[in-house]
Amino acid sequence: MSDTIFALSSGAPPAAIGVIRISGPDAGKALVSLAGREIAPRRASLAQLHGADGALLDEALVLWFPGPETATGEDLAELHCHGGRAVIAAVERELSAHNGLRRAEPGEFTRRAFANGRIDLAEAEGLADLLSAETELQRSAAIAMAGGSLSREVEGWRMRLLQLAAEVEAVLDFADEDDVGGLAGDFGMRLAALSAELESWLVRPRSERLGEGFRVVLAGPPNAGKSTLFNALIESEAAITSPIAGTTRDVIERSVAIGGVPFTFVDTAGLRDEGSDEIEAIGVGRAREQLEFADLVLWLGPESEGPDGCWEIEAQIDKVSHPVKSAPDWRVSAATGENLPELKLALVERARDALPKPGEAALNTRQHGLIAEAKAALREAGEIADPLILAECLRRARLAFDRLVGRATTEDMLDALFGRFCIGK
Repeated sequence: MSDTIFALSSGAPPAAIGVIRISGPDAGKALVSLAGREIAPRRASLAQLHGADGALLDEALVLWFPGPETATGEDLAELHCHGGRAVIAAVERELSAHNGLRRAEPGEFTRRAFANGRIDLAEAEGLADLLSAETELQRSAAIAMAGGSLSREVEGWRMRLLQLAAEVEAVLDFADEDDVGGLAGDFGMRLAALSAELESWLVRPRSERLGEGFRVVLAGPPNAGKSTLFNALIESEAAITSPIAGTTRDVIERSVAIGGVPFTFVDTAGLRDEGSDEIEAIGVGRAREQLEFADLVLWLGPESEGPDGCWEIEAQIDKVSHPVKSAPDWRVSAATGENLPELKLALVERARDALPKPGEAALNTRQHGLIAEAKAALREAGEIADPLILAECLRRARLAFDRLVGRATTEDMLDALFGRFCIGK
């Protein structure tokens, strides 16, 4: 990281303002070259930016942040230019002509922040999730992670673990000394308390659920009103509706947000055993498979014939001849909208119970796996009397914590993570 990088860090032009970020040892030199003077640190200054030939490029608001107390941990400059394409292109051409400066790769600013200790790996993962967030739940969970919610927990766990490990090492190193006895009487209690805290994180809904959304499958026989209700829920004519049985022959999925909560609604082929052709039969088979992966099934078929835990839906209540259910969870008409807002509200409440809570940090697969490793090591430690093996179990738990926040990691994993970021971030 001895070179200096630059990139447009705001939205693609044209825009009102285009923010070009420069980070690295030559950031200050490049800023002085463009502005023609020294810029006071950590203050917004108005400056005319000129090229090496003296031509005026733009009049911009510029900021100078000497390292290491910066976002990247390096010298950092920002040029808040006018956001026209030609202006941005001219300034970037001038920066490219400076020796030691080059265009940044995707995620390189954030990777430098990680390498320089400004953020840890869990915070970087939260930032990546924040940039891709599309719903309020995704945003609030990501901002909690990016703000260090998990990192602070891990640091507390690690310090408690180190204290436990130090007590075990004292027993190993000084067992023959008169003033060093065995482990403290509350050692096992403290070990169990730490393990219980890890378990409380492991049982939380995972962050991937926020990306996939709460999965709702509409199921039932042909002509039960599934596709019409599906279209009403997603507020789009995604599924073809027809009085002809077997119109829907494949699985149709749509992801939407309702009340800031992500959903994936799934319309399926009508479930029937007789009278279907070969293609429809394939659709029926796929429909049955979808029932296994649903978080919730809206059952529009005969009462009590749906899967366990489904919601009984009495649909098409605007029609006099619609099938009546004795105890439906919901009576709705997708055609008139009767009770549809109430059904949506109930779905949001149900989804909120299954998804991470607003503002609560949620573990991704990698983080969940490492905390599970640490908990398994602690559980084994609680069953061990030999202090040598006990010390090894605690060491394994500590390594899991270190990998969780990036104290020990691999370049391949870092490449995959920071490759998710846009250029300029």
